[in-house]
Amino acid sequence: MSIPDVLVVGGGGSGAVVASRLSEDTDCEVLLLEAGPVPDHGFPDASLDARLVPGAQPGHPDVRPVPVHLTPEHPYTAPRGRVLGGSTTVNGCYFIRARRADFARWAGQAGDARWSYERVLPFLRAMEADFDHPDGPAHGTAGPVPVRRAALDHPAAAAFAAAAGELGHPAEVDKNAQDQPGFGAVPTNTRAGRRVNTALAYLPGAAARPNLTVRGEHTVRSIVIECGRATGVVAEHAGRPVVFLAGEVVVCAGALVTPHLLNLSGIGPAWRLADLGIHVVADLPSVGAAISDHPQLAVTWQPRHSLPTPESTWLGGVLHLASSSGGQSAGDLEVLQSLLPLTALTGGTVSAGWAASAFLVSVLTPRRSGGLRTVSADPEVPPHVDYGYLATPDDRGRLREAVRAAWRVLSTAAFGEVCAGPAEPFDRGVIDDDRALDQWVRTHLGTAQHTCGTVPMGPRGAVDAHGRVHGVTGLRVADTSVLPDAPLRGPAATAVLIGELAAESLRRP
Repeated sequence: MSIPDVLVVGGGGSGAVVASRLSEDTDCEVLLLEAGPVPDHGFPDASLDARLVPGAQPGHPDVRPVPVHLTPEHPYTAPRGRVLGGSTTVNGCYFIRARRADFARWAGQAGDARWSYERVLPFLRAMEADFDHPDGPAHGTAGPVPVRRAALDHPAAAAFAAAAGELGHPAEVDKNAQDQPGFGAVPTNTRAGRRVNTALAYLPGAAARPNLTVRGEHTVRSIVIECGRATGVVAEHAGRPVVFLAGEVVVCAGALVTPHLLNLSGIGPAWRLADLGIHVVADLPSVGAAISDHPQLAVTWQPRHSLPTPESTWLGGVLHLASSSGGQSAGDLEVLQSLLPLTALTGGTVSAGWAASAFLVSVLTPRRSGGLRTVSADPEVPPHVDYGYLATPDDRGRLREAVRAAWRVLSTAAFGEVCAGPAEPFDRGVIDDDRALDQWVRTHLGTAQHTCGTVPMGPRGAVDAHGRVHGVTGLRVADTSVLPDAPLRGPAATAVLIGELAAESLRRP
């Protein structure tokens, strides 16, 4: 094949967007390499049912398990999408925008106003077709990603809404409108109960373009860098190495794979790479220096009566409220409702019935901790990943607050209409005792899979505000690794935005 103008590594939440948008220019040859499969005849029904979360199902074929540590004593497996569409094919279809405060913080850290909310709003509008709020100035109506909010007519969702009102939380009708945080429905990237991942949203219209080539089952092992310029990649296909040359390389492999790939290519902390026998191309200590994500716990409850199967999504309502130490981070605690039991989510079924259901409680306060460290020059050896959760008193205090917020919902008269009580073996004594609750948190700790910040942008980071890697010409990063820290909401919508911004930067430097 001819040498493409741009080679995109990874066809996930950002990469599919970059490839599609760039291919709109008929003079731009684009090659998209995806490590996972590229379905020839569409995605199977089970992958598109918005009531299912493939990433929660152990051993799912579209998921790559990544070994990590949530704390030094707590090993964990982080699921990442390994299929066209990436994690947007296996996640929960939660599609909430970052907050205005996030964009202001990122613009300051990047040293570039292009990341301000006012500057990104046109791109947020252009990427969506919002069917619930089509007339407002904050929303678009003709973009590739359909946005629908979870209906609150399921008995458990209606009870949650009533409970939030009973507790005095404000109603937040549109979670994507930057209003005061409170209770509301979850915006989702779905249409008629079907998942619309970035592959389905962006690539079908581009598939017939002769200037776009999409290849699956091509795992990129390293970036070829000659005289300080990226000239292509080395990929593995069917057990054999394949070299692809390109005018420019854009890495969109995700916040865990991207920094590891950069390290293997000689980009990262020089002393560590040299110790591994990796030729150093660019000494960028910030690559993998920290991780930003959201710790998460499941607070389960027993239904008072058999609950119906949700009709279109596993998501109910969501409550955002401020922690006592969140400062300006209004709404940095999240109580997200699952209308399905955890056993259904992990088992790939959609029945509710009498099984215990859950609130997924998360701390969304922006912070950086832990880190990702490449430990071998062999690409088959995974990096050591440490999330650094529970490291400070504030970390532990905010998680206690999040669990107690969910407990208060369970304790309302309104939620008592559907809830017979907590399913976990703790009582009011544990809830009121900081030490006992901290112990419960440690044994139940999980993560929301919202990883960011491993290749941060900024003058002291690894890339600039356009994703261009410092010290290497012709190489960019465009995924959530470039965000200096995780947003105050889940980052799926922001990953798509990053793809839009990267494509715009490449097309109009």
